[in-house]
Amino acid sequence: MKKILLLFATVLLASMSVTALAASKATTIKSPDGHIAVDVNTTTGHLGYTVSRDGRTLYTINDIVLSMKKITYPVGKIKVGKATHVRNSFKPAVPLKFSTVNEDYNEVTINVGSGATFLLRVMNNSVAHRFVLNMKGDVEIIDEPYRFVPAEGFTAHRQSAPNNFNTSFEEAYRHETLAEWNNSDRKMTTVPLLLSGADDAQLLLGQSDLDDYPHQFLNTDGKAIVPTYPKSPLKWEPRGDRSEAITEEANYIAKTSGKRALPWRWVAVTDSKGIIEQTLPVQLARRSALKDVSWIKPGQFSWEWWNGAAPFGPDVDFKAGCNYETYCYFADFAAKFGVDYILLDEGWAKSTRDPFHGNDNLRLPDLIKYCNAKGVKIVLWLPWLAVEQNLSTLFKTYAEWGIPAVKIDFMDHADQWMVNFYKRVVQEAAKYKIIVDFHGAFTPAGLEYEYPNLVSYEGVLGLEQMGGCRPENTVFLPYIRNAVGPADFTPGGMNNMQPEQYRAGRPNSGAMGTRCFQMALYVVLESGVQMLADNPTRYYQNEDCARYIASVPTTWDETRALEAKAGEYVVVAKRKGNKWFVGGITNATPRDFQLKLDFLGAGNHKLTAFKDGVNAGYQAMHYNKLEQNVTNQSTIDVHMEKNGGWAAVIE
Repeated sequence: MKKILLLFATVLLASMSVTALAASKATTIKSPDGHIAVDVNTTTGHLGYTVSRDGRTLYTINDIVLSMKKITYPVGKIKVGKATHVRNSFKPAVPLKFSTVNEDYNEVTINVGSGATFLLRVMNNSVAHRFVLNMKGDVEIIDEPYRFVPAEGFTAHRQSAPNNFNTSFEEAYRHETLAEWNNSDRKMTTVPLLLSGADDAQLLLGQSDLDDYPHQFLNTDGKAIVPTYPKSPLKWEPRGDRSEAITEEANYIAKTSGKRALPWRWVAVTDSKGIIEQTLPVQLARRSALKDVSWIKPGQFSWEWWNGAAPFGPDVDFKAGCNYETYCYFADFAAKFGVDYILLDEGWAKSTRDPFHGNDNLRLPDLIKYCNAKGVKIVLWLPWLAVEQNLSTLFKTYAEWGIPAVKIDFMDHADQWMVNFYKRVVQEAAKYKIIVDFHGAFTPAGLEYEYPNLVSYEGVLGLEQMGGCRPENTVFLPYIRNAVGPADFTPGGMNNMQPEQYRAGRPNSGAMGTRCFQMALYVVLESGVQMLADNPTRYYQNEDCARYIASVPTTWDETRALEAKAGEYVVVAKRKGNKWFVGGITNATPRDFQLKLDFLGAGNHKLTAFKDGVNAGYQAMHYNKLEQNVTNQSTIDVHMEKNGGWAAVIE
C-alpha cells in the first residue's frame, strides 16, 4: 500500500503545472501541457514575467503598472497565489472557427496591494494577464503601462496609425525590426501586432474583454514595445454630417467602476498554424449576454457600393443607381443564388443625417415588400453620428419596417466613450433583434461574443480600397487582423488583375490577385457576414464561380490549418456539417503543395475545385474547374500562381 501511495504521489507531482504551488516563493507557472513556462518577477514593487517555450526565452514583460488618480499598483510586496487548473468547453453563438471551443489553462492570482489583484493565465498556446479592481465608487485610471521586450531576431508586422489616435484601422502592414519601427515616421501602432522569429516562432499581441475602457495602441523606444491609450474625451464638435471631432480631453484614459476587471492583455505563443487555429479572443471574452440567440442569422450580403450600383447585363433596361429598379435587380440576384441579404450603402437616404427617409427614387416601403417576397432581407448603411442622435427610436422603427441588419460607419475613434458607443448600439439593436456590422471601426476585442448580434467589424484594409488592397498585405490578414475576430474584408471581385496590370475603378472595379485568390478568401477569411462585392452582372457572367462563393458558409464547426507560413501563404480546411471547404492563397511567390485529405470521414467523397489556370500569372482571370472522387487516403496536388489561390468543396 505504501508503494502504491508513493507512486500516486510521484505521478501527481510530476503532472503538476506549477512549481512549488504551496510555497510563497513560487515564481514559475507552466501551461497544462508543460511547453510554456512563465517566470514571475516577485521583486518588491516590480511586476513582470518572462515567457519561454520548450526552454527558449521568447519575451519578457517588465514594469507592469496600473496608475490611478489616488494610487499606483503594485504597492509593497508581490505575492503569487496558488494555481488553479481549468479545463472546460462551450459553444459560441457565432462560431467562426469551431462550434465547440475548448479551454485548458493554469491561472494564478497575484496580490499587488490593497484594492487590486493581478491575474495571470497560462494556456498551451498563449499567456494573458489583467488587473482586477475591488474598490468603492468610480475610479480614474491614468495609465496602464508596461514594457514588452521580445527576444532578439523578431520582426514586427504592424499596422501604423496617425499619432492622434484617429484611425479606421485600414493601413497596410509595415514589416520592421524594433529599431526600424522606432525610426519610422508613424510610430503609433494598432492592436493586434504580430512578431515573427526564427523557426516559425510567432507572437501575436491582442486584447479581449474590452469594456468601458479605451482600445490599446502600441509604440516602441527601439528596445521595448510599450502600450499607449487615447484619453477619455470631454467635448465633441460636429465634423460634417457623418461624424464629430474631439475638442477637449480628460487627463485620464478611463473613469470607470472601482469593482471590475480590466481588459485581458494576451500573447499567442505558437507557430503559423497555431495562429490560424487559436481561439483566444472568444475564450477570454465574456459569454453571451443574450439568452435567445436563435434570431441571429449570419450570412452573405450582396453589396452595391464597390461596383457603383451599375448592373449592365442584357436584361437591364432601367437607369442604374441608388433606386428601386437597381435594388430589385440585386434582390433578384440574391434570391437566385441563395444570398441572404442585400446592402443599401451610402446614398439610399435623402440625407446622411436622416436615417428614416429614403431618397425619392428608392421607394423603400415597396422595396422592402419586393425583397420579402423574394426571401431576401435589406441591410441599411448608417453613419455613426446619425445612429447616436436617433438611438432611442432607430432600431424600434427599423424592426417595424422589417429591417434585420445595419452597417454602421465612420467611428474612426477608439477611446473609452467610443468603446461604450459600440456597446450601447448593439445592446439597443438586440432589443429589436437586429444584427450589426461596424465599418470605420477598431478591431474586435470581445464585444462580439458578449453581444453576438455584432456579427462583424471592418477595421481591415479590404477590397474597398481598390488599388490599395494588394495580395502581399492580404496574405497577412489570417495571421493578424482576422486572428483576433471577424473581419468584413468585402471580397468577391471578378475583374481580376495581377498588380502590375491593375488599372480599374468603379463602376468596373478590379481586384488584385487571381480569380481563385478571390474565391479562396471566402474560406480563408472569417466573418459573420461576407460581402459579394461585385456586380450581379459579373456574377451572372461567371456563374460557376458565383455559385461556389454563394455556397461558402460564414460560420464553421471545425477549422484546420493544412499549410501555413505567416505572411507568405495559408491553406485552411473548414467543416460545416458534413461538408469541407478548402481555401488557399499565396503572395507573389507561386506555391505547390501536396494536401493530405486525412481529415475526411470514411467512404468516398466528391471534390470540386477551382485552381489557377496556366496563364493566371499574367491573365489573372484564368482558372480551371476540376471534379474528382477522393477518400481520406487521398493526396491532391495544389498549385497556386503568384498572388494566386485554390478553392474547393468536398462533400
